[in-house]
Amino acid sequence: MPDRLAEIALARSAAPHSISDDAKVLVLGPHGYETAVEGKNGFVCVVERGWMGPFDGELSANFWNPKIRGPVCFNPPAARSILPMTYKRTEMVLAGQSKAQIIDGIKTFIKQELPPLEPGAMSYMMSKEQYLTDAGEHHNWMAHLMFYTPLMDGAVWGADLPNSPVMLNPQFSGAPEPIDVFMIPAGRWSDGTADPVRVK
Repeated sequence: MPDRLAEIALARSAAPHSISDDAKVLVLGPHGYETAVEGKNGFVCVVERGWMGPFDGELSANFWNPKIRGPVCFNPPAARSILPMTYKRTEMVLAGQSKAQIIDGIKTFIKQELPPLEPGAMSYMMSKEQYLTDAGEHHNWMAHLMFYTPLMDGAVWGADLPNSPVMLNPQFSGAPEPIDVFMIPAGRWSDGTADPVRVK
């Protein structure tokens, strides 16, 4: 984003002000994410790009989409054990690597450098300004929370069952990162206004 202040504001919009006002904020620079604002509460807010989505499948069409903006605010456990994957993918994308090269690089990163997934890792994705897809009219999809777990059967959470609010995000699912992401609609945006839950 050409406007650094706009990117800071967009990153902070991922979570309620009570959280994001004291969070560390990252912005994307020419070689990767840089600290724009030092935080006080251990949370980290950042605007993720399309390359943080799935490598394959229906949603992979957004991988190279330059319009994708996914404001997310990681809690301290996620900032320590999930955010490193954002750094690594971004580093490889900005180095001009292909999807195949990125997948290979992540596999090596997981073996050699990725910290263990911490219990309680979660993030807020409640920005009205998120732009997650070109498909359909709901570019900002819905306000939601994300919970990171080791790979497991989604049925353990009741994910994707009729009338269950829990969804299993295809973002990682072990391809290649060894984690699952469960999503739960928040019902309101980070500014407190209502976001009626839409049926999938």
